Amino acid sequence: MPSQHLKSLLAITLALTASLLPAAATAQPAGYPNKTVTIVVPFPPGGATDIVARMAAQHLSEATKQTFVVTNVPGASGSIGHEQVVRAAPDGYTLIVGTASTVPGNAAYNTLKWDPIKDVTPIAMLAVEPMSVIVHPSVPANSVKELIALAKAKPGTLNMASFGNGSISHLAGELFKVQAGVDMTHVPYQGSAPAVTAMVGGHVQVMFHTLSVSLPPVQGGKLKMLAITDTQRKPGLPDMPTVAESGLPGYSAVTWQALFGPPNMPKEVVAFLSGEMGKMLAKPEVRERLAKFQSEASDGKPETLAKAVERDLEKWRNTIRDAKIKRE
Repeated sequence: MPSQHLKSLLAITLALTASLLPAAATAQPAGYPNKTVTIVVPFPPGGATDIVARMAAQHLSEATKQTFVVTNVPGASGSIGHEQVVRAAPDGYTLIVGTASTVPGNAAYNTLKWDPIKDVTPIAMLAVEPMSVIVHPSVPANSVKELIALAKAKPGTLNMASFGNGSISHLAGELFKVQAGVDMTHVPYQGSAPAVTAMVGGHVQVMFHTLSVSLPPVQGGKLKMLAITDTQRKPGLPDMPTVAESGLPGYSAVTWQALFGPPNMPKEVVAFLSGEMGKMLAKPEVRERLAKFQSEASDGKPETLAKAVERDLEKWRNTIRDAKIKRE
């Protein structure tokens, strides 16, 4: 008979082994899906959100042997797509890949026809991406501290672009202004592409944008990057400091992509979809593809997503209050 000590070691070994194994897959609900499932993307094709949605659609199509199709419904900072989904039947056949801009950010800034807590079902947190602080090459600042000093010396003269009122780009900039105690003039654009074009053209001088979009013009010498907005440096950019370590301790602003559905979806459908997203995000090839556009795979859990929405909603509402911005 093994000694009590050996029994204890065996129990610990079995527990550790079990913790390393993937969670058991949630059973596919009977009869779901038995027809085409639509995944709405509230932006035009081609961006990071669209890419993540198509990855999810491909995985779910392969897992269920049923069609999951991506439909782009842009407009109103993502609200048009979300309104379409929150009013859909809660049967799991209409889903949406929302972001930190379209859900908590948009809801914090704008008066919407839907509630970001009550009118959606969180299904799976998919990917997280930091923002970056970029400036036009003509701006005489090569660090966050120098940018703050310049903004304080010339209040209101620096124009800060964003890809829309209430977007994560806008709110990240407002949080920066509040914490740094500076005044920059917000200039919203109707989307990412026109905002970046204006930045490259020198019509605006400062912008907080997703790292994946910022890197190409920075690497091409058309813009300068001063810092990233995550709490830690990125492995792929070890020499790029964070805003927090550059003079604004505690500063953080990240965006994310996540799968949502209409309110009151069946729990077994949510569990199945979440489980499949977790399996997809665990694949090395998926994690590598996400890393190529500076995103990190999340855990696919609805609880992680629900907490992120609540946390960011409070954060951005406080930012809007502190910046004395009038909601629209």
